[in-house]
Amino acid sequence: MICVHVRVSGRVQGVFYRAFTKERSEEMGVKGWVRNLPGGGVEAVLEGERQKVGELLRLMKTGPSGSMVLGMELSELECKGYEDFEIRY
Repeated sequence: MICVHVRVSGRVQGVFYRAFTKERSEEMGVKGWVRNLPGGGVEAVLEGERQKVGELLRLMKTGPSGSMVLGMELSELECKGYEDFEIRY
């Protein structure tokens, strides 16, 4: 198990980026949360098998149509045992 905090910059608000991330995470069994940041970015915590988290991160680099990811900052966290994946407001 691995847990990462990710900050995504670019055109990632108003393009269903959070919903895209939630749908993909649920398909892969990754837990955690995603939310918009003031100023236009998105922040997420992803927890799951290393391979699945890596796969989700690769998908998040592209994002849904209409998005344009310019950067991703990653840091590893201690796992907390999230039970699901949620969009936070």
